[in-house]
Amino acid sequence: MGDLLLIDTDRSLTGQDGHAITPDHPGAAVPGRLAEKLFGLGVGIDHVYVLQNTVSVRKPGGWDEATKDLVKAEAEGFLRFYVAEPIG
Repeated sequence: MGDLLLIDTDRSLTGQDGHAITPDHPGAAVPGRLAEKLFGLGVGIDHVYVLQNTVSVRKPGGWDEATKDLVKAEAEGFLRFYVAEPIG
């Protein structure tokens, strides 16, 4: 596996324009918040590019399965929000 991980999400995170984000140049709005969370995982990510429902994540040195799974879970669950409703 190379340095780039592509993640398809179940919803659009941007409009027609893509957003390139690095730790030194944070993005705005939703793509920037997602990138902030991914950089915060502390796994060596140095670049995130978000275009519609695709997130491209670069990690120099490649990916192991555990790191790939961690980053995918964070991206795929980023906008999920469930309200717990009392039963009864």
